[in-house]
Amino acid sequence: MDFLILNQLDYPILSTLIFLPLAGAFILFMIRNEKAAKIWSLIVSLAVFVLSLPLYFYFDPATYKYQFAEHSPWVPAFQINYTLGIDGISLFLVLLSTLIIPICILASWKYIEKRVREFLFCILLMETACVGIFSSLDFVLFYVFWEAMLVPMYLLIALWGGPEKVYASIKFFVYTMAGSVFLLVAMIALYLKTGTFSIPQLMTNTYTFSFQFWIFLAFGIAFAIKVPMAPFHTWLPAAHVEAPTAGSVLLASILLKMGTYGFVRFCLPITPQASLYFAPYMLIISIVSIIYGGYVALGQTDMKRLIAYSSVAHMGFVTLGTFLFNTHGLEGAILQMLNHGITTGALFLCVGIIYERSHSRLITDNSGIGKIMPVYIGFFGFFCLSSMAFPGTNSFVGELLVLIGAFTGNKLIGALSIPGVVLAAAYMLRLLQKITWGKKGSSHFSDMNLREIIYLAPLALFVLWIGFAPGPFLNVMHVTVNHLMEQVQAANAVALVR
Repeated sequence: MDFLILNQLDYPILSTLIFLPLAGAFILFMIRNEKAAKIWSLIVSLAVFVLSLPLYFYFDPATYKYQFAEHSPWVPAFQINYTLGIDGISLFLVLLSTLIIPICILASWKYIEKRVREFLFCILLMETACVGIFSSLDFVLFYVFWEAMLVPMYLLIALWGGPEKVYASIKFFVYTMAGSVFLLVAMIALYLKTGTFSIPQLMTNTYTFSFQFWIFLAFGIAFAIKVPMAPFHTWLPAAHVEAPTAGSVLLASILLKMGTYGFVRFCLPITPQASLYFAPYMLIISIVSIIYGGYVALGQTDMKRLIAYSSVAHMGFVTLGTFLFNTHGLEGAILQMLNHGITTGALFLCVGIIYERSHSRLITDNSGIGKIMPVYIGFFGFFCLSSMAFPGTNSFVGELLVLIGAFTGNKLIGALSIPGVVLAAAYMLRLLQKITWGKKGSSHFSDMNLREIIYLAPLALFVLWIGFAPGPFLNVMHVTVNHLMEQVQAANAVALVR
């Protein structure tokens, strides 16, 4: 267990972050008053966020080992253990999960009027699953949390979604369940080969190229569906459009990261030779996703659908950086996971704010509100600038690192990704122009209230913080990323010698 640093704190912090929301979710059913249920859920989610902050303050960026580790046998007969830990790759994804949940609860305060306790139960259950996914170091434990995420997300769409919620929820479930089957096959194959489900141990073993080839294919399909990459992206626009605001935020901010996290956590270290072999194809698919997502977003009339297709393009930059096999690209990809969660989540919150007033997501029905909702336009315009990677915002830093990595590794790939940057500016400026100054298609709306300002302000703060001072975020992941690159290069060097 030399890859683990046992918990630096006096209490099992990761287990607390995983199971406190679950306990809070079950207590909800003892609360009869809906307002009290909302307050309770908000208190629980805020407590989880506050309890997660020591992860950052006590994290040691000088080591690549997994920190705050917890380890105990679970099913000894099959070498299944309850092992938790985080490193520089997973730290900010855990913190992002704990930040987004109370924001989702606040955003749904007035929006959700039916089955309120059940809705809040699903939100808190999602928090348990998401934190568990990003901190699990045993493959079976990881898979349990991976599957646990499907049911509450399906219910959020199916029960509280829009007119086409049944179609969207079933499509989401079928696609993601199909990906889960491939992930399960890969997990069983690795266990039969090595006799362990320990993720760090699976990373240190060596495998033949033919074995890696098939494992990568299984991993690749599972994670490409979750990202989603073209052509597996078709479930995403439907899910985003029909989901309630909180569901769209959870999809954009956390769930899509599970796919890119899987590529970084599993594909690169466990199947390094196959990852290098498939890298040209992954880069091409990433470029296609960037350009296709941006081009389709440019023609959308529904704000939610536009932002959904922009997610396909933005996540294409994440997979692009991942398979460049250099430090700049990978650090940019990991930072973009965080940036996308902040910015795109905020944009969906902005759409939810205006939908509560106009009951429409069409651009034409919400145009020309610049004078009557100046505070709203201030926030919305700010997040639009972030989405197009305007200098001084968080996305600029992440995309710049990915582009530096692209031009360093392959100038053609770098050049092919540039149209995606231009398209992002085009569709976001078009959206911003029509909403702010377009022909007035809306009645008088009230501007943002204090509750809405409170849940958008933290996200705006992080846009500026990462945009102007990315050092604290990059320093945390630097050693871990370098170690991962060394692992990949060493494995491929051994393969070449053989």
